[in-house]
Amino acid sequence: MATILILPPGTAPDAKRLLATRGIRAFGDGLASLLLPVYLRLLGYDAVEIGALATAALLGSAVIVWLSGLVAHHLGVRRFLLMATILPILTGIGFATQTEFWPLLLIAIIGTLTPTAGDVSLFLPLEQAALAGAVTPKSRTALFARYSIVGSLMAAFGSLAIGLPELLVRHTHVELAQALRWMFLLYAVLGLICAALYAGLEKPAVAVAPPRALGPSRGIVYRLTTLFAVDAFGSGFFVQSLFALWLLDRFQLDPTTAGAIFFWAGLAAAISFLAASALSARIGLINTMVFTHIPANLCLIALPFAPTLEIAIALIIVRGLLSQMDVPTRTSYVMAVVTPEERPAAAAFTAIPRSLATAIAPVLSGWMLMLSGFGWPLVIGGAIKIAYDFGLLALFRKVKPPEEN
Repeated sequence: MATILILPPGTAPDAKRLLATRGIRAFGDGLASLLLPVYLRLLGYDAVEIGALATAALLGSAVIVWLSGLVAHHLGVRRFLLMATILPILTGIGFATQTEFWPLLLIAIIGTLTPTAGDVSLFLPLEQAALAGAVTPKSRTALFARYSIVGSLMAAFGSLAIGLPELLVRHTHVELAQALRWMFLLYAVLGLICAALYAGLEKPAVAVAPPRALGPSRGIVYRLTTLFAVDAFGSGFFVQSLFALWLLDRFQLDPTTAGAIFFWAGLAAAISFLAASALSARIGLINTMVFTHIPANLCLIALPFAPTLEIAIALIIVRGLLSQMDVPTRTSYVMAVVTPEERPAAAAFTAIPRSLATAIAPVLSGWMLMLSGFGWPLVIGGAIKIAYDFGLLALFRKVKPPEEN
């Protein structure tokens, strides 16, 4: 991890602190994405109810990201991020103490617990905008690749941590339900650690301008946002909580084994981030996004047809090696094709519709899983994402970032 945090020359000091907070939050997201289906199923909730809670969490995140864009400039990013850490703290406490559906639904809406190991929180757009201004254009993709690597690695370890409750049950007299609740309290503690890190940010390095409408880059951002929403809608059919639920039921796995599978998939994704920067320098950001994404989605579509667990694991790992290479390149591309003044607005404008589009699908996915164990959400989600890939290539293959001209 220390080697990964070696930043490109000329990077502002606060970038390392922001990468550290990204890692801590990712660990919590990786843990929560598997903790949710295991805990909720233990409480007796079915796939539709779990999908509804996932949808509520993603919708709530989208609204909170939008609201954060309106008030962050009044407080300053440092103070705003500090205040925002109260949400994961209260979310962890809420899920640890409540078991009824409606209180959990409310906590999901206003909290930060996510059904996906990816980051869809209010922290993401502000950190991205700060990082884009903390590095030279030549090193921007490399910095975002490091940001993604840290997130993927720590999310993988978070997935692996789903085995801790079983260890507690095996070696103590604690019941499984209580051990799972302690994991939610761990999630709250992670919020406290992030608060301590945000408190050390330098104010000048993370200043943010008042929100403003998109200017000369408006058309590009609108088209990108529409395409990203299509991609996110496809991803919503297999957010990690529901993906894990399908995997647990399809192959009759225990949570520890499922956590190990997602751990190795996360490590595979981290390896792909290492290659993303170098590959994009050779073939371009858009080509990297498209030509790694399509085969990853073909692996996803093939998963329900896998006759054995071994073949399914192989497909998941291969997908992990390819599916996330578009994450740092996508962020870098958006930050590159807009003016510096538009970056905060562009980051928020592309993030909010992604969250909204992702939120639509989980309840549909839960309904499909309840009707059939085949894995139709994986097939449908993968097909939608391939359509996005072809659309992105058709519309933006000639729109180059400055460093590619």
